Amino acid sequence: MKKYILFVVGMAIGLAIMAQSAFVKPGLSYENFKRRNTIDYAPEQHPSPVQQPKFQQPGPQKSGSGVSIIDLGTAANAFSYGFAGGQRAILAVNNDINTIIHGHRMGGTLGGYNGDLCYDISKDGGITWATTIRCYDALIYPSWYFVSVRYPNFGICNPSGNFNPDEAYVTFFAPSLDFSNGNFGCYSWGRAKIGDATDTTKHLISSEPNAGRFQYIPDGFTVTDMGDFWAVDLNQDWRSDTLVWLDEMIISHGIWDNETKTYTLEQNIMACQTTDSAGIPPMLKIEFASDGQVGYIVALADNGSVEISANRSYYPILWRTEDGGLSWSDPMVVPLAGDEGIHEVQHYLKDSEIAELYLPPVPARDQIPFTTAFDFDLSVDAWGNPHIAVMIGVTGAEPYSIITDISPSTHYSYVGAFLLSSDDKGNPDSWMGYRLGRTRFFRGAYGTEVTEDNRIQIARSQDAKFMFVAWLDSDSIVATENNCPDIWCRGVDLVSDGLSYDTTNWDSPTNVTYGSDAAYQAHFFAMANRTFRDDSGNFIIPFSFQEMNTWDPLDPVQYKYIQDFKFHESTFWYFDVREVAADKTEFISVSQTMPNPANAVARFNVTLAEAATVNVTVTNMMGQTVQSMPASRLQAGVNEMQLNVSALSSGVYFYTVEAGKEAVTRKMIVK
Repeated sequence: MKKYILFVVGMAIGLAIMAQSAFVKPGLSYENFKRRNTIDYAPEQHPSPVQQPKFQQPGPQKSGSGVSIIDLGTAANAFSYGFAGGQRAILAVNNDINTIIHGHRMGGTLGGYNGDLCYDISKDGGITWATTIRCYDALIYPSWYFVSVRYPNFGICNPSGNFNPDEAYVTFFAPSLDFSNGNFGCYSWGRAKIGDATDTTKHLISSEPNAGRFQYIPDGFTVTDMGDFWAVDLNQDWRSDTLVWLDEMIISHGIWDNETKTYTLEQNIMACQTTDSAGIPPMLKIEFASDGQVGYIVALADNGSVEISANRSYYPILWRTEDGGLSWSDPMVVPLAGDEGIHEVQHYLKDSEIAELYLPPVPARDQIPFTTAFDFDLSVDAWGNPHIAVMIGVTGAEPYSIITDISPSTHYSYVGAFLLSSDDKGNPDSWMGYRLGRTRFFRGAYGTEVTEDNRIQIARSQDAKFMFVAWLDSDSIVATENNCPDIWCRGVDLVSDGLSYDTTNWDSPTNVTYGSDAAYQAHFFAMANRTFRDDSGNFIIPFSFQEMNTWDPLDPVQYKYIQDFKFHESTFWYFDVREVAADKTEFISVSQTMPNPANAVARFNVTLAEAATVNVTVTNMMGQTVQSMPASRLQAGVNEMQLNVSALSSGVYFYTVEAGKEAVTRKMIVK
């Protein structure tokens, strides 16, 4: 009888899924979550002599785009950066010592065993570099036993009050091959003193099946400002070479002792419940605020609590600590779809694009099953609030898939880059979305077995009041999939709800690598977790990528550093995103003024669903009308309008566009 009941329940779920997907037009392309396998578990390269650290001169390859591309270290193959989302804790920044490190496995042109770890370092904010400094030796017993690492994570541990980089430490944490859980099962971790390459520590901890702890390949890693490190992994049993998901996560906490200059490791297992159909989450992340007390763990998953997404779509689920990880909250969901979904997510596609996706009758926007993609990144702001950088799209015909076609009307894919932000520590009803940009492509193939998606990442400014989000996308002129990528980046001012704009002053992300030696080849990029701030007020955002054989990721790679990509506060539009979010209308859409601040003419676009008479008024902070435009008849579609602001005093103003019974107000700055 029990089996029969389960069968009926399963059939009901299946019919519900079929009913939800019946609206999707046939023939649309979609991608599913591709689990990272153990393609690179076996050592391919014997130990070879390591060259002395190489010192790089500043900016040897100055490009027309204004960024310099510098050679860093090398590795035996492309898998130091992971794949299918992969490792993100590769570049680490510490402003107190003006230092940045780039960590990776060894091998390739500069030599070394590919199971060892090393780092490249700049002590002058990324201008000059020393490369290939070994910090982990895989050799355990003389001449015969190696515990080789794969997919490493790195950070900087800077003792409190220290301003000398030589007295700081590189922290590493990596899955390694001791075969206690399938091919993997071991964690290798330790630290290396920056000022003394011989002063290193090395620790190993294997899986413990009897204790129910099955270590594998952790995606989440961070080093707090207090020096502690944290890693999160999905508890998954691979002993039979078939995944058994245990609905748990493993939390590893490295506690820094400033007296002994060593770490003590503590581990705990915490529930991470998902529906049976969702299975293992695609990715898991952890991050802390600067105080080291407020922190978050986030998983992309489905625990069944969002009705429209249950057994169908992924969404973020988070846990919060406010006592430095001693205790964690119950799981909190971030619904994308349904009545409680995020407005900006539900309205980033045009009506015409929704019609391209669905057979009539087209569903209401709060009934569209939006889903995250399969990788994301996490940061925490100055007020202890979480921020999630993630790609979002519409769920495809199969559960937990994402539609990746290119819209014939907009020539972009239906996938968009978002920053999901909470202003109340992740609590329900505190979430909003910043729409950062649309993509051309979603997934690209490397060789026959490896794929990589947009690999979205996030960094915060030193004061944690600005967030910067970057991702990979390829130009359709040179590619048919996302394997000829450029890096795209967008900044968000959390204080004034400002978004950075591109070099043409349009509401778009900036192509970091356009016109440079990295154009079309910023493969498997990494973004630092923090930014630098120079004397001119620029935010300098560190990026790296790997020069590689795209047909065979097992070939050696050359790592590259993008030296001087920057945003200035003047490149941000300032407007009230929450005010925009409250505007539920689709009849009229009004863009931000360009430029902003403006000192002569402010341009903006008015998009109408149908032709209408439009009125425009400008008010000051007191609500007084200071300027108005004569009523004009505008056609359906995009209409450019201009405001002459040369007679206005410097300050903040609001412009209101009325069409019919609807009105939209935006904020602008006159300088």
